[in-house]
Amino acid sequence: MTKIDIISGFLGAGKTTLIKRLLADALKGEQVVLIENEFGEIGIDGGFLKDAGVQITEMNSGCICCTLVGDFGKALREVIETYHPDRILIEPSGVGKLSDVIAAVQRVAAHEPVSLNSFVTVADAQKAKMYTKNFGEFFLNQIESAGAILLSRTQFVKEDRLAQVVDLLRQHNPSARIVTTPWDELTGAQLLSVMEDSHSLAADMLDEIVAEAEAHAREHEHEHEHEHEHHHDHDHDHEHEHEHHHDHEHEHEHEHEHGEHCTCGCHDHDHAHDHEHEHHHHHHADEVFQSWGHETTRKFTEDEIASILTALGDISLGTVLRAKGIVPAVEGEWIHFDFVPGQSEIRRGPADYTGRLCVIGADLDTDRIEDLFGV
Repeated sequence: MTKIDIISGFLGAGKTTLIKRLLADALKGEQVVLIENEFGEIGIDGGFLKDAGVQITEMNSGCICCTLVGDFGKALREVIETYHPDRILIEPSGVGKLSDVIAAVQRVAAHEPVSLNSFVTVADAQKAKMYTKNFGEFFLNQIESAGAILLSRTQFVKEDRLAQVVDLLRQHNPSARIVTTPWDELTGAQLLSVMEDSHSLAADMLDEIVAEAEAHAREHEHEHEHEHEHHHDHDHDHEHEHEHHHDHEHEHEHEHEHGEHCTCGCHDHDHAHDHEHEHHHHHHADEVFQSWGHETTRKFTEDEIASILTALGDISLGTVLRAKGIVPAVEGEWIHFDFVPGQSEIRRGPADYTGRLCVIGADLDTDRIEDLFGV
């Protein structure tokens, strides 16, 4: 029987970091397959994990919901039949709904020798409040559907602020185990234990989650039929309210050390678009989020990348929620970078088959983003 663990989390929460930690520490000796379900034209994270000896199955195109109910199930069956792994780790898109992924896995489990071992959400302790307000429909679905919530970057959050974050999450999921200890202080085995032990606590949630996801899938199918009848009308019925607001407590509480290439923008990056998506609406990722992806042979310097990542914080470009890339460096090595609002990382890493860039967000000005990277 193959175990399936779903590790969800909003864009940039730290899913890949957790998976690397589990593979290096807790899952040695197991045959593990990782299934990534990226939202975007170019999958980047797969390259980061190949050196761990894990088979990668990437699905990067198409409507996220259609991928989950269609190609996702097919891919999962193919992985089971081809590799017969001990464990499958599923890393859904950061803008995917955990309930949809759980429902898709349960459909496959009805016919294949697999069991849903755990379904957890990684949440950035620094940004939980902001994402609840701005992208609540997606962020809160991941929180509400999780058996355990693993808070990342808690070492950068003051004690009273962390307590507020836990209280906020408890309002939406009173029973999940919530990890508040910094991950560096825990072993991979401890993290895995929390994930697996939470399953029994959350088992009674499964039927409700699956029923709700199936109902929304039927609703979406009906909407698709309706849209095909009126395919010239591209104005969605839902409206997005865009308000610039200052969330001073959000980014001014960073307590990490500022390195040479720090582009966290602590002092001026406290703006966010306010996307109030009514919680009773059931939007799909491709209705709310955009992705810009590009392959490039252009060589960059670290200073150029740092400047670009700082510029991505300009709200006139839209709400950039995640940027990542692997590009050749002028000096002859390769630069890897990650960006989430208010925080970024630039490091040296192995080469890839070509330079790759990916930016995900809402209301993106993709022409200006392309000019920014000079590609």
